[in-house]
Amino acid sequence: MNEKHHEQDPQRPGGRPTMRDVAERAGVSKALVSLVFRGAPGASPENRAKVLEAATAIGYRHNRTASLLARRRNHLLGVSMILRSSFHAELVDEIQAAADERGYELALSPRSRTHDEERSIETLLELRCEGLILLGPEVIDARLDELGSQLPLVAIGRRLKSDRIDLVRTADDKGIEQIVDHLVELGHRRIVHVDGGRNNISADRRRGYRNGMRRNGLSEYAHVISGDFTEESGRLAVAALVEFEELPTAVIAANDRSATGLLDGLNRAGIDVPGQVSVTGYDNSLLSQMAYINLTTVSQTIPQQAEHAVAAIIERLEGTCTVPRDVVLTPKLVVRGTTGRAPSTSTSARR
Repeated sequence: MNEKHHEQDPQRPGGRPTMRDVAERAGVSKALVSLVFRGAPGASPENRAKVLEAATAIGYRHNRTASLLARRRNHLLGVSMILRSSFHAELVDEIQAAADERGYELALSPRSRTHDEERSIETLLELRCEGLILLGPEVIDARLDELGSQLPLVAIGRRLKSDRIDLVRTADDKGIEQIVDHLVELGHRRIVHVDGGRNNISADRRRGYRNGMRRNGLSEYAHVISGDFTEESGRLAVAALVEFEELPTAVIAANDRSATGLLDGLNRAGIDVPGQVSVTGYDNSLLSQMAYINLTTVSQTIPQQAEHAVAAIIERLEGTCTVPRDVVLTPKLVVRGTTGRAPSTSTSARR
């Protein structure tokens, strides 16, 4: 006979097949088999069919009572965020408001110096969150894709190709280009960018800076100083700026925190803002709006990002949408007091 029979495992009472047996037969993971029998989103029609065929072939009967228990909803969404980011704090506030309107709760897992992103994500999975919203994720694409196969996942601020993950972001390159255009209109030519380091968001903003400089015929003046998204990187950048043969007349920081550090460092160095050097940030954080900072920056339309993210993840959970969304919002330049007309004469840096 050609028909294959499932061999009973003597270690299991009665030798009844398990989900692991179904997974092996179908050539998929046990987690995927669990998704299929729970009726949860995340399995493609092809894989769902393979699992059901394998279960029938080996005579697997899932425990309907356990399945019903597993399907009890907790309406809990997990959010991974950077603890010291004021932008993330404001975004979480809007996400909470959007979740409240729909009857969902949030579990927050911060990323910090001692609690990296992977650990933050694992904490949320251990809390049995129904879906995850990752703010500015920096884990590799393959890891995000893997997570997207396990449960609904929204990445905010990340650009990647995936048919499993919902994406929400602003066009960061266009936001920085708006800043470059604004500074050029004010007569600036020697415009420097302090970037945000080695991550996707920084790469997009760096590209926007270079595109803006090139489009305005200023490629010869383009210069990038390596930094990150902290105040300290802005302060450190000032030491590099004063070493230039001619002091740049404008500096575009990667975000508002870095710009705040720049303002502090320039003030300590006795360099007037915006008289000698104009400074801009990115995020339009509450800090940038304070009267004593009054920072020219770019708004990322936080409420809209939050609304799209929550809507996407709930539609996945409730089965009303299975097609991944890639929402790209248009950022908006916000002009305040840290930018002004370029100095009429060159200002040489003191050595």
